[in-house]
Amino acid sequence: MVDPRIRRAARLELARRDFWSFCKLMAPDFYREDRPYLKTLCRRLQAFCESDRKVLVVNMPPRHGKSRTAVLLSQWLFGRDPSEQIMTGSYNETLSTTFARAVRDGIAEERFDPNRIVFSDIFPQTRIKYGEAAAGKWALEGQYASYLATSPGGTATGFGARKLILDDLIKKAEEAFNEGALDKQWQWFTDTMLSRTETGYKIVIIMTRWATGDLAGRALEHWPDAELITMKAMQDDGTMLCDAVLTREDYEDKVRTMSEEIASANYQQQPIDLKGRLYSSFKTYTDIPRDTNGRPLFTHIRSYTDTADTGADYLCSIIYGEYNHEAYVLDIYYTKDPMEVTEPETARRLLAHGVNLAKIESNNGGRGFARNVQEQLRRLGSNRCRVEWFHQSENKVARILTNSTWVQDHIYYPVNWRDRWPEYAKAMLHYQKEGKNAHDDAPDATTGVAEQFTRKGGVSVW
Repeated sequence: MVDPRIRRAARLELARRDFWSFCKLMAPDFYREDRPYLKTLCRRLQAFCESDRKVLVVNMPPRHGKSRTAVLLSQWLFGRDPSEQIMTGSYNETLSTTFARAVRDGIAEERFDPNRIVFSDIFPQTRIKYGEAAAGKWALEGQYASYLATSPGGTATGFGARKLILDDLIKKAEEAFNEGALDKQWQWFTDTMLSRTETGYKIVIIMTRWATGDLAGRALEHWPDAELITMKAMQDDGTMLCDAVLTREDYEDKVRTMSEEIASANYQQQPIDLKGRLYSSFKTYTDIPRDTNGRPLFTHIRSYTDTADTGADYLCSIIYGEYNHEAYVLDIYYTKDPMEVTEPETARRLLAHGVNLAKIESNNGGRGFARNVQEQLRRLGSNRCRVEWFHQSENKVARILTNSTWVQDHIYYPVNWRDRWPEYAKAMLHYQKEGKNAHDDAPDATTGVAEQFTRKGGVSVW
């Protein structure tokens, strides 16, 4: 029979080497072998920490242990290397301090039950420095600064980190619908958090996947080689990720009172804006309509331009051909460039595509823009394109919503349109039916195209 002391020593040594074994010793009631998703999570977290990759994104449903595992990961990293520097960020100061306190208290825990293993049994050389045990910022013995907890709006001054752990920065669906709020979070992450990183840093982003433009989505786009762990509460075959944590009955009871968008984001890691976006699909073409001799069948080639109202807005000019009461997009000019750039460039594109008639909104300087484009066309030697300006007085949001079905059913884009016009495509694909959209210039101009076909009596004659 193996001596219990030898068995205990082996368990302690295994916990030093293996993060999953560490979690099982520190919280045996939660980290159990019959919860394989937790074992997978722990193994992948350790593999990431020991790899050359910089960024790991973890998307998991609530109450499945993602924050608890992040706390234990911080403790384990400190145990293996007391010189480690970790900075964590959460939704607000209260949550970030709670996270920090859990890390600190786990390291400092004293053993009162002789049969229970505590952190100091596994890593006896790692201790909280006396007098440096504030909840949000503290150090280990022999170190100047080991841990800092912060949040958007908080400070990270004077602290350098080799590990960034960000835990659930979005707490409300309203933020997921608010592009401005998502922009501020990304700016905080890049301007504040990244500026405090040391050479060889690693970032772990743990959160519910709320929106395509949330911190997780932008990090995955910014670092194409980032590692991604996605776990859904309910699998495609109807089974649950872990019945011991959330049964099918409890899951259905929880989501019954939620909107479909919020339930999908919370439990299935389906970005909320994919459910709430206005345009669900777009039609495409591989070639424009042609007759048997290969000649285009367009009855007219038109353009619709919405000029930028402010410096933060986009100019959006769409050139399209008309055939069988449908629009085939030929070119899109979507830019924040100043008018001295956009006026001659708009004229050049109108001439290049043989536009017969250019319609330009005259709101907020649009009339001057239209006159200058007309003058640019004269300088280019063209008198085939008639430029008209008009004032748009109808409610923009109502117009966009009313014409959205026609846009999806009757406007055709080149099959590679997302690659040709990525900023325009992003604006169209992410526009929300409800919520605060940072920009509506693309949907507004596209709606203008649709309105030329949907006015009473069919296509309007300009």
